Formats: sequence, structure tokens, C-alpha cells
Amino acid sequence: MNIGELRQDYKKETLDEKDVNQNPIEQFKLWFNEAIISKLLEPNAFCLSTIHNNSPESRIVLLKEINDNGFVFFTNYNSAKGKQISINNNVSLNFLWLELERQVRIEGVAEKISALESDIYFYSRPIGSQIGAIVSEQSEIIESRSILEEALNIAEQKYKIEKPIRPEHWGGYIVKPRLIEFWQGRSSRLHDRISFELVDGSWMISRLSP
Repeated sequence: MNIGELRQDYKKETLDEKDVNQNPIEQFKLWFNEAIISKLLEPNAFCLSTIHNNSPESRIVLLKEINDNGFVFFTNYNSAKGKQISINNNVSLNFLWLELERQVRIEGVAEKISALESDIYFYSRPIGSQIGAIVSEQSEIIESRSILEEALNIAEQKYKIEKPIRPEHWGGYIVKPRLIEFWQGRSSRLHDRISFELVDGSWMISRLSP
């Protein structure tokens, strides 16, 4: 197989400056809703990149809220990404919706949301997910899968009687954007790229060369 010959010509949609919402978060909501309506698998999945020793580290996480201030996800604060954010909270997010020939790239800063907001989301999760968050020491080395399963079994018995309590080291981050770029695939690799950059509290819109 010649990987260099793998290519797809994009022809579904166009993206023009005059057609986008002047608020990039509102424009994101429009595209995100279209991804949901199109019944894409995990439309809220995105690649989160953090900084570790001046090098990027990336992983896929799930978006759980969009509000006027930014984009919210949840994790273990003691995980690798949590520790990295505590040192350098500059992060990037990348959403890819291939079926719509679209991606959105976001740069911003990650900040912890309030304990109350984390509680509200934690207790809205299925009981199994609550227990999983309690049991998992995310990113720590474990000797075997069986150790994790044993801890889970013990916790499941315990929480048949008691109500789980959200661990203090588990909660949400909001990513407050300073740059949001919308990418729409176009034919012959002449893609549409519309960038929003926050300058002195206002969003500046630019078209970028593909």
C-alpha cells in the first residue's frame, strides 16, 4: 500500500467570512449541532494537547459543556494532563468531524471550574462512572488489570450501601479561548480557513491561506 496515494477530495460545503457568526463560540455551537444532527459517533470527542517539559502531549477527551466563557471537560486533577495544566495551563483543542469535512482548532487557557459545578456533573453521571472515577488513580502505573478490577468490585459493594462522594481531585476545567479556527475541506486542498483571534476583548476575523 502506498500511503502517499491515500487522498480524499472535499466537496460538501464552503465557508465564507460573511456567513459565520461574529461570535466564534456561537459559530462552534452551530457546527456542533450539525454534527449531532448528522449522528456522528462521539461528536464531542476532541484532541486535548498540554505541555510537558516543553513538549506537547495529546489525548482524546470528551466535551461536556459549551458556555459563553468556553469549553468544559472533566478529568482527574492528579492525572498527567491535570498535573501538566497545573504547571502550564496553555492548551489546545482539536475537533475533527470527517463526515462533514470539518475541523475546529482552539487555543486557550484551562482553569478549574467550581466545586459546585463539578458536583453537579459528577452526580449526574451513571453510578458506574462515579465509582470508576473514585477507583482509578488515573495515569499511575499499576501491576495488572486484576488489581483495578478488584478495587472496582470492593467499591461496588461499598456503594450499594453508601452514596459515592466526588473525590476532591476529580472535576472540571473550562478552556477559555483566545483563538478559534474553523476549517472546511474544499476541493484540490484549497480549504476554507476562518480564524477568530481575541484582541483587546474583541474577536478579529481573518481568512487564512490553506
